[in-house]
Amino acid sequence: MSITAGFLVPHPPVIIPQVGQGREKEIAATTRSYRGVARQIGALAPDTIIIFTPHSTVYSDYIHISPGKEAEGSLAQFGYGSPVKVRYDEALVRRVEKLCADERLPAGTLGEREPRLDHGTLIPLHFIREFCENFALVRVSASGLSREEHYRFGMLLAQAVEELGRSAVVIASGDLSHKLTEDGPYGFVPEGPQLDKALTAILDRGDFEALFELDETLCDRGAECGLRPILMMAGALDRRQVHAKLLSYEGPFGVGYGVAAFAVGGEDPNRNFYSRRMEKLASEIKHRHAQESPYVKLARQTLEEYVLHGKLPPLPKDLPEEMLSRRAGTFVSIKKRGQLRGCIGTTGPTQPNIAEEIRHNAIAAGTRDPRFSPVEPWELEDLVYSVDVLATPEPADETMLDPVRYGVIVERGGRRGLLLPNLEGIDTVEEQIAIARHKAGIPEGKPVNLYRFEVTRYT
Repeated sequence: MSITAGFLVPHPPVIIPQVGQGREKEIAATTRSYRGVARQIGALAPDTIIIFTPHSTVYSDYIHISPGKEAEGSLAQFGYGSPVKVRYDEALVRRVEKLCADERLPAGTLGEREPRLDHGTLIPLHFIREFCENFALVRVSASGLSREEHYRFGMLLAQAVEELGRSAVVIASGDLSHKLTEDGPYGFVPEGPQLDKALTAILDRGDFEALFELDETLCDRGAECGLRPILMMAGALDRRQVHAKLLSYEGPFGVGYGVAAFAVGGEDPNRNFYSRRMEKLASEIKHRHAQESPYVKLARQTLEEYVLHGKLPPLPKDLPEEMLSRRAGTFVSIKKRGQLRGCIGTTGPTQPNIAEEIRHNAIAAGTRDPRFSPVEPWELEDLVYSVDVLATPEPADETMLDPVRYGVIVERGGRRGLLLPNLEGIDTVEEQIAIARHKAGIPEGKPVNLYRFEVTRYT
């Protein structure tokens, strides 16, 4: 027994007639495809249905699995109060949680904030329960972890399903772009239709490997909510034969609704997308290490020695003279598989020279960034570093700023927020200042002092 099928479905509340009050007719193709999916699931009669949703308990660094024996919920917030109650597959949850712990994947049942079923779960269940009722549920929420870690979670879930002898179906509950039309609730950006065109083509081909390569800026600006549920579903089908079909796509309300079905066959070693992805990333990091500047090499070697042995390594003997003779503030940024893993810095010099400033901030970025847990030894080989050396900040006003060329410091009283220049997704001065204000805890509208600074960025 194993996973027998995968599906992508959207979760617009308006598709429920009691909520839509007639507007559901504008997405009639989505409704027909949804019912077709539910009918297929009914014919498969799975022991367990696994729903990946972006609207349950969400953490930046932890994939949450709903705990307990059962749960219930309703769409009362959307005007439809009929309750739905489900039982959870506790044994499967325990097994996948154990596998994740063994494989050091941050996922499990800790920290549930809202046990009631979310609409990303309830809307698929609304259709499924017409054709299939005798099943257990596993509800998994997306997170801020990398695409690779979501995909790997799906692989471990499939392993747990096989080990327990379950027959299961996996469902990615997620809308596509939320920015398709000017009159939609989220407005329009050109990246919205571009994203949906790319995603629907990938899904229709069943080319899950291409999910890793989707441009991050395209996904962010297109405002999708389904990519990580899709990745978990895809991971559950790794190394399996897959017959993919995009059943429908609509976007009349400014949000993309895609329905796709993935029939699952036997093993297919050629669809080993995760292992190929890891090999590619390892090769890229190896090449990057060979090309990295002395500034970045110092940051990396410092953190590696500290994490592995709890001490500072001696300063290399071949450092550039500037690193030993000049003082300046520095920032050390660390990413893991494209996601920020730590960033700490100093706006001005606090150490005898740039080299020591980098060493101090590298350890802080890896072990004391309050947004993240300390870097573990097994993570080191996946980390990518950059180092910014700051010029002296100077007073400025908004007309003197440029988010590509200048970083900004926002100051009011004893509060200070800093944002580095040339950051992905920060395109305007207004965005730059707003984020720096937020970091400092300075409310919008309160007068502030602005400073700008240039950086030299080393990779």
